[in-house]
Amino acid sequence: MRIDVDRRRCTGIGICESLVPERFEVDDDGTLIVHDDLVTPDIRDGIEDAVRSCPASALSLTERNEQ
Repeated sequence: MRIDVDRRRCTGIGICESLVPERFEVDDDGTLIVHDDLVTPDIRDGIEDAVRSCPASALSLTERNEQ
């Protein structure tokens, strides 16, 4: 499973960063940086919380090969 970001929708509020700082970072310009889009079992719950909590609905999860 991987994290997808709709860059057109993301407003850089940073809720995702506060929930999973090891994966998400909002830079000084408000641009979201995803450090690794692979969802591992140890952070899956946090990533799912971030997806649900995004007020812009900019985050989603997709099934993709883990290459």
